[in-house]
Amino acid sequence: MKCPVYKKCSGCQLHNLSYEEQLEFKQNTAQRLLSKFGKVEEIKGMYYPYNYRNKAQARFITARNGKIISGIYQSTTNGIVSTDSCLIEDKKSDEIIVCIRELMKKFKISTYDESTGTGFLRHVLVRRAFKTGEIMVVLAAFTPILPHKNDFVHLLLQTHPQIKTIVLNIADGKENLVLGDREIILHGDGYIEDVLCGHRFRISSKSFYQINPQQTEVLYKKAIEYANLTGKETVVDAYCGIGTIGLIAADKAHNVIAVELNKQAVKDAIVNAKINKAKNIRFYNEDAGEFMVKMAQEGMKADVLFMDPPRAGASVEFLRSALKLSASRIVYISCNPQTQARDLEILVKGGYKVDMIQPVDMFPHTKHVETCVLLSKLKSTQYIEIEFNTDECCRTGK
Repeated sequence: MKCPVYKKCSGCQLHNLSYEEQLEFKQNTAQRLLSKFGKVEEIKGMYYPYNYRNKAQARFITARNGKIISGIYQSTTNGIVSTDSCLIEDKKSDEIIVCIRELMKKFKISTYDESTGTGFLRHVLVRRAFKTGEIMVVLAAFTPILPHKNDFVHLLLQTHPQIKTIVLNIADGKENLVLGDREIILHGDGYIEDVLCGHRFRISSKSFYQINPQQTEVLYKKAIEYANLTGKETVVDAYCGIGTIGLIAADKAHNVIAVELNKQAVKDAIVNAKINKAKNIRFYNEDAGEFMVKMAQEGMKADVLFMDPPRAGASVEFLRSALKLSASRIVYISCNPQTQARDLEILVKGGYKVDMIQPVDMFPHTKHVETCVLLSKLKSTQYIEIEFNTDECCRTGK
């Protein structure tokens, strides 16, 4: 399959390569960055690497001729690549976005104009739960006043009855935010639910949920395998989001401590624990790095640490606290092997060794590769003078 706009879009950087060539490129990337720590296993790819994204997002603008355009935001030009479909997005989600564009014409609903600070619609975000089929539509707007609201919602639901909830999100600042803090539920409960690794999860408009659920199951099953849980362990799940991996781990651990900065995600996580009847997990709405610092200061220990930081990697404070926490095993999931390699240097100098490295292709046709790394704590007799070396490494950030 070939995308007619991939050169303009720039979102799928590897689309010009066959899928086998893409996997080879990503395998080489992982090996180049991580092979100094140990053997890099063969990357786990997808059988059908298309339409895997469970979230579609389109920006809406009005052209000079008055035509409403929806498409993909191009960061390099600050423009819009007009398209009705994307080969890596869910087909139904794309159809809903096109339908909204047509309804805007019918009801004379305007798009937001950045130059004048006027108008209504900025973006549309559609989330589809692949296992349950539930769909969420988020209208990201400049004002809370949706013209012909009832008729608009009625026709949208009539055309796409699979939609479970419609949310109007208001980002009324002039900065180009996708989602703001204020929301109005136009239909449904304001959330959808999906099933991942046998567990049910509630997802709201701003909650982080992995884009590719099929490969997420591959990744998380590997992470749980690496954790080697026996039912006796205290587990820390840092950067826990809506509690996905922490709740999956809770089935096999003694107790789980989960930390997340996003307040809405923590609310969802608490609900998810109730849905899955997990009583051995507690969620904390705090910065993961700061929370780890407090745990280390209070002398708390953990047997297994799951860490899945953002693309920028973990902070120096987080890594130093992780070393003091002294977990027997660390399972480090990363969407950026370059920053992961930097962080592994600190953990290895702090008394850990890398046992396993597993790349997973979470984002076919893009340059990104996900990696899951297992580290185990060395005995104190196996390394010398690392406390001084670790402090020096952390001070320089190298």
